[in-house]
Formats: sequence, structure tokens, C-alpha cells
Amino acid sequence: MKKKIGFIGLGQMGKWMALNLLKGGFNLTVADIDPAAVASVTAAGAAAAATPAELADRTDLIFLSLPNAAVVEQVLFGPNGLIENGRRRQIIVDLGTTAYMATLEFGRKLKDRGIFFADSPVSGMEARAREGDLTIMFGGDQKVFKQLQPAFETLGTLILYMGELGSGQLTKLINQLLFNISAAAIAEILPMAAKLGLDPEKVISVVNSGTGKSFAAEFFGPRILKDSFEEGYPLKHAYKDMVSAAEIGAHKKIPLPLVQAATTTYQMALAAGYGGENKGAMIKVFENILGVKFRKKRK
Repeated sequence: MKKKIGFIGLGQMGKWMALNLLKGGFNLTVADIDPAAVASVTAAGAAAAATPAELADRTDLIFLSLPNAAVVEQVLFGPNGLIENGRRRQIIVDLGTTAYMATLEFGRKLKDRGIFFADSPVSGMEARAREGDLTIMFGGDQKVFKQLQPAFETLGTLILYMGELGSGQLTKLINQLLFNISAAAIAEILPMAAKLGLDPEKVISVVNSGTGKSFAAEFFGPRILKDSFEEGYPLKHAYKDMVSAAEIGAHKKIPLPLVQAATTTYQMALAAGYGGENKGAMIKVFENILGVKFRKKRK
């Protein structure tokens, strides 16, 4: 018998995951602070709950797709939070990218109440969420992971058990840090090419067909050329990965010199007011320093 599923967080990624659970035939109840987001999913057949506490009372398994650890903590433990009506053996799964250290603390608190908590961040942008083609990295009890397989199969195509609680967040962080460092690198280096007179379009063609190729260059390169910085995750939200890495490095005594250097680039971009734009906007920091623009040449 399929569990009654709750889903909290119907943003850019969450709404598509919720809709795919509905397509998979699951009994779904949703909640979000945005009434329009709730309406878009209830129109497809989901029920709505006014608060996390109400949702917890009506469901067995709860997925969270929330922006950061502070919001997860509020939904779990704040007024009208999930624990108000949480029950022993209920399962709560965090699908968002949340700080590793906070995830461990949430797990400890919920375990004391007999509630299973797991971290299962997803990788893939909005298009992959819509298609049910996400990568899912699970950290938590392996028996719970097996129970969740039918639901996960509606959300993604690469579904991995990574280990104990926190392992999913760590795996996602590793992936994000490599991406973030690449994004910071192209932000620093491409303006040098423009400063020294190289054709930006030809430079991107070489990079994306040569050894400098990366997902960051493939995704942001063409968009930078078009002066387009709206598509993708905003810098102000992506910065949480750098904070999480710094926290882990400090607690675990792990040196991360390249991460620290990339963090400085993120901080410069945020201080310059580019937080609402995507990671490609970090290039503007170095363009401003060098007095150049790495853009497609006007004909």
C-alpha cells in the first residue's frame, strides 16, 4: 500500500517533484507559504494543508524542498511545525541542499521523538526536475531508503544510497563545490581574455571543445556572451554551499584553499549587488576591475 505523502516547499524544483509524485499515483498533501504555488499543485489533484503541523497529522512520509537550514528548522520545530503532530515511525526526508552540521542536529532531535529523518538532496536543474530525471543522494537508514524507492523513482533516474545521515548532503556539497569553483574560475579568467584582445565567442568555442571544458563553462559561457544572468540558481542562495564547506573545514580541520579562494569571489560578487543573478554574474566583478566586457561582439 502506498504511503500518504506530504510535500512542503513548492518552489522552482519542489513543484515539479510534487507533480511527478502525483503522476506516480501517490496520495499527496502539500503546503507552501505561497498560495499560488499550492493552487498550481492542488489543481493537479493534491490536497492542501494550511500548516506543517496539519500536514504531519495527515501523512506518513513527508518530503521537504526548502531553501536552507534555517527554513528547515522552522518547518520542523517552529510554531505549527511538523513535530507538533509528528508521530513515532513517521519519516521526514529533506530533498533540499541543507548544511551538513545542521542535518546531523535535526536528525538527533527527531530521533529522540521516534521520528526517522533522512537527507536526500537532489541534483539537476529545473528542466530535469520537470522530467523526473534528477540524481538523488540518500543519507540515512538503509531500510527507510528501500521503502522510499517507489517514490524516488518518480523523481529521478540515478538514485544512490550514500550511507548514514548526512551522507547525502556531503555528496551534494562535493558536487556543488566543484561546480562553484569552476564558476569562480571562469569569472576570473575570461575577463583576462577580453582585456588582452581575444574574441570572446572564439574563446568560448575553444574552452567548450577543449580541456578547459566544464559544466560551468558550458552553461554560463553562452549566457555570459548574451549578457544573460537570470537563468539558474541565484548567487545569494548558492552561497550557502560555501558557508557549509567553511563550517565543515573548521570543525573537521580539513584545509580547503581553493574553496576559500572561490568563496572570496562569491563574497565580492554579493558585496557588489549581484546576489539576485546567477553564478555567471561573478564575471562582472573582474570585468569591473579590468574595465572590459566579455560579451558577443556587435556586428
